[in-house]
Amino acid sequence: MKLRYFLLLLPLFFSSCGGGSHDASSGSGKKFLVIFSQSNNAEPYRAAQNARMVERWGAYPDVTINITDAQQDNAKQIGQIEAAIREKPDLLIVAPNERAPLTDVMGEAMNAGIPVICLERDIAQPNYTTWIRADNREIGRMAGEFIVEKLKAKYGEPRGKIVELSGLKGVEAEMNRREGAHDVWKQYPKIEVVADVVADWLQSKGRDRMTEVLAAVPQIDVVYGRNDPMAVGAYLAAKDKGREKEMFFVGIDGLSGSGGGIEKVSEGILAATFIYPLCVDQAVDIGNQILRQPGFKPEKSYTVPSKMITADSK
Repeated sequence: MKLRYFLLLLPLFFSSCGGGSHDASSGSGKKFLVIFSQSNNAEPYRAAQNARMVERWGAYPDVTINITDAQQDNAKQIGQIEAAIREKPDLLIVAPNERAPLTDVMGEAMNAGIPVICLERDIAQPNYTTWIRADNREIGRMAGEFIVEKLKAKYGEPRGKIVELSGLKGVEAEMNRREGAHDVWKQYPKIEVVADVVADWLQSKGRDRMTEVLAAVPQIDVVYGRNDPMAVGAYLAAKDKGREKEMFFVGIDGLSGSGGGIEKVSEGILAATFIYPLCVDQAVDIGNQILRQPGFKPEKSYTVPSKMITADSK
């Protein structure tokens, strides 16, 4: 079933699926209901997560997977999770929009006896059965080191002016991707951040914010977008002004396929991207153990490795 068609059917699924054991109407055996609370379907990374979630759970005929879209709205995601709790799913997977606002409602799900997988973004308190993630601070550190080496190659020493494009403030990925890079840059006093603007993870906002920066900042050596869409948006803004060749662009996510960060590296738009794994395969594998092995207790967190992609990557 194609993802778009599947998402159109979500209200029907919610009205027709029961909670708890979710027996098949034919009485042929136990059925499982898994609900995935997604923070924002509009981001390419999130759309890729959704597609993989449908693909992986689709291999199990006894599992129904429902996906909700919070549209980057905390109140909406809280309401959707509250509705999910009333459905009494066998497993709830949550990609939180922001860490603090989602903490209490995920605790409510846990208190209702629903196993909860927190997917890649964390929350303020560990109100989940397990958290599956990559190390955003380490990814930020790798990005920071790559940028230092590129600046050394350009100037013969680590110096230059950097523009940063931030995602949603208060989100773990945003904070740690920033701090990891700054852990590196603070060692080099001639590296200067000349602008740090919020673009909410979106290419369109990255382009708009970068247009504003270009009007105010005469020299830019690097753009560090804390995801690929923002970095690509910044590139497009610089190209509009005929300035794209004076700087290089670095992103994070490293999606494969058409329009993804890996393709943008191969096209020469991004100098590098850093793969942030979807974490879906691990969520499905662990989720299946939770569903099918009574008494199974996963680790409190799992870390999925990342890697850098440049034009020289094989």
